[in-house]
Amino acid sequence: MSKVITGATMSLDGYIAGPEESGFDLLFQWYGNGDVELPSASPDVPAPQISAASAELIKPEWANTGALVVGRYLYDMTKAWGGRHPMNVTTVVLTHRRPDGRPADDENFVFVTEGIEAAVAKAKQLAGNKDVVVNGGQMARQCLEVGLLDEVGVELVPVVLGAGKTLFGELSATPVQFDGPVTVVHGTGVTHLRYRVKQ
Repeated sequence: MSKVITGATMSLDGYIAGPEESGFDLLFQWYGNGDVELPSASPDVPAPQISAASAELIKPEWANTGALVVGRYLYDMTKAWGGRHPMNVTTVVLTHRRPDGRPADDENFVFVTEGIEAAVAKAKQLAGNKDVVVNGGQMARQCLEVGLLDEVGVELVPVVLGAGKTLFGELSATPVQFDGPVTVVHGTGVTHLRYRVKQ
């Protein structure tokens, strides 16, 4: 059965980005410290080289991802990943207004303006029996608030950023409990944790 999942690389003090979108070089060191290459479909994003232990977890997760949901902020910040997301699946972009340069949806990007429920529903339709991955703290928060999220992945890295952006931001419906961790994998420079949202 397909799931709606989110995940993020996180510092020991709980940040997925430092102040003013800093700290990514420290957070994502584990993307370049191994011998196993994960293919990248983006012309702008180099293929990650991760440890064998990380790859044993991440490769099947990527293979079982059928669609992504991201916000317009991440889409703009990455410059649309050069035209195709690295994971090589259709990306649903939740936005207030379609970008001027994209008059129509295609196999790379689909734009939804009706809210998070509509964005996830569209992604599920595209994903079929595969999982939908929600990428970005604001999208993850919105999904959790309306009960759409099934699982959370944390890639915990040994760095302290001191301040910045958290995964769920200013979550309105708290507390939220999780089962797990249901999976713990020790990679090189990262500990992968997977939790299920308690229903």
